[in-house]
Amino acid sequence: MREGTIVKRRFYTMLVVLLAAGFSLAAGGQTAVSVFDIEPGVARLGAGGAGISIAAGAETIYYNPASLTEVPGISFSSFFASYMGVASYSAFSLTLRNFGVAALLFNAGGIQGYDAGGTPTETLSYRNTGFILGAGISPSDLPFIPDLPFDVTVGMRIKGLSSNVGGTRGSGFTVDLGVRTRIPNITLGPVPISDVAFGLTAINLFGALSYETERENFGMDLALGASGQFANLVSAAIDMSLGGHGIHFGLEYWPVSTLALRLGLISKGGISVTAGVGVAVQGIMIDYAYVSHTLGGTHRVSLTVDFSALDVSALSRSLRRILP
Repeated sequence: MREGTIVKRRFYTMLVVLLAAGFSLAAGGQTAVSVFDIEPGVARLGAGGAGISIAAGAETIYYNPASLTEVPGISFSSFFASYMGVASYSAFSLTLRNFGVAALLFNAGGIQGYDAGGTPTETLSYRNTGFILGAGISPSDLPFIPDLPFDVTVGMRIKGLSSNVGGTRGSGFTVDLGVRTRIPNITLGPVPISDVAFGLTAINLFGALSYETERENFGMDLALGASGQFANLVSAAIDMSLGGHGIHFGLEYWPVSTLALRLGLISKGGISVTAGVGVAVQGIMIDYAYVSHTLGGTHRVSLTVDFSALDVSALSRSLRRILP
């Protein structure tokens, strides 16, 4: 049997497992499906995964590199998720003003393989390791560009991928570009709207995932996003993909400075409801997100450390009050 046929057979076996694990992935023809297609993060995922126009800590690198200019200081985030005992997904991200890096790891093992006639073959595995390097800049910070009449930032993100599909190895890279702009506060009737921002991310402009005998292009996409805070109470964000990756909508409400409540919808081959909560204490934040799926819901928990807001002495005092 040709190597290309073997790769495809294994690929589609793995794709079924990914879908069963609760992912909604788009694939077709020679388009690569990878860890980059899985909804990233935890905090934004709880609010529908809408983050193209939002600058919010270490998860910013996943959505729009142009937003890295708004990250106030060093922020680190990590999470781990297990799906039905079949697959695990974890990620680590580090951002500082204008720059960000991230690593994403997906592993599914013990998967029964089948040949073209449906006969069971060897047990297969699927592993993806992705790396992201991003940078953002405001053109007005460059000495050779005159001051612009509006606030705009631009960014670029390079993504590298290593893939192991049932023992068949591949690697590749791709590039994204992003733009973000903010406008002055506005009013909608009696309701003031602040922190209004718009974003655009051009995803997978070029690059491919190459195996020994075949090549799969990363699927190109153009994602648009908008966000704002209504009546200084509730933040809303919406993202729309022009490449078939659906619509993301989310709400976030902070009843107190240490607690965030989130709710959202994802329309991508069906409707998924998301919900989340975040607890922040002296620069340390724990986030939880739940995402519904026709094959069962998934849960994620993350730990984020915002070093720009970290107060070690205040944190120590808080722990002494909590711990016996």
